[in-house]
Amino acid sequence: MKKDDLFEKIVAGEIPANILYQDEYVTAFEDINPQAPVHVLIVPNRNIPTLNAAEAEDEALLGKLFLAAKKLAGELSIAEDGYRIIVNCNENGGQDVFHLHMHLLGGKRLGRMLPNI
Repeated sequence: MKKDDLFEKIVAGEIPANILYQDEYVTAFEDINPQAPVHVLIVPNRNIPTLNAAEAEDEALLGKLFLAAKKLAGELSIAEDGYRIIVNCNENGGQDVFHLHMHLLGGKRLGRMLPNI
């Protein structure tokens, strides 16, 4: 099977990453350019390019992403103080890799998501 994107290659073990969680549906690994003391990327093992491409049959998989985030937040000791989950969609939403993924961020006070306009 050809792996066309960076995250597919990480899931397949073709590119090294610090994998924190992996099961048959979801893989989570440390971001190589962390924006907080804890910055984990959580991806479905099967590529869904953007949230816009998700279908009704992906409902359970999308739930597994959130449950993996909850599990990791507990294991990484950020659940009690709080954390943020971000999903970017398409270029104007800040998506750089077109394989649906969520960012789990924590370990410090994160502040406002957007500056006051």
